[in-house]
Amino acid sequence: MKSILVLCCLFLLAGCSLMADRHLEWETVAPEQFPVLRAVGYAPLSLQPGQNEQHKMLMALQASKLDAYRELAEQVYGQRIDANTSLQQLLVQNDQLRASVQGVIRGARVVKSYPVGDAYATELELDFRDVYELFQAQQPERRIRHVRYY
Repeated sequence: MKSILVLCCLFLLAGCSLMADRHLEWETVAPEQFPVLRAVGYAPLSLQPGQNEQHKMLMALQASKLDAYRELAEQVYGQRIDANTSLQQLLVQNDQLRASVQGVIRGARVVKSYPVGDAYATELELDFRDVYELFQAQQPERRIRHVRYY
């Protein structure tokens, strides 16, 4: 009987926990500074597949833009390096190095595209203020502004 009474008292006290008697107010927090990243991509004109010069120019323009996006992804996410070296009798037999980049770039804009000799160059710019606003539209960052206990 005594254990049932203690058990009932524990259930009553558990009902008065702090989770039910407080109110949290949240606010969003913006960073103080937003960096602006810039990248330049290049592609050769004469090596592009195409039937005429205009088609080769369009292919080089597209390739230089993709190269600039790759460079932006390297700046944002870093570059993965895989290296493999094999030895035989303490002599290097095979040395391999592979680099890759993976990521999603949102909010970049083309600053300008122009020919440079036999190549085409594209300059991109990524303003992290735009990236922050895109992210806030999807999932706003919040912090506790005020806690009120009852």
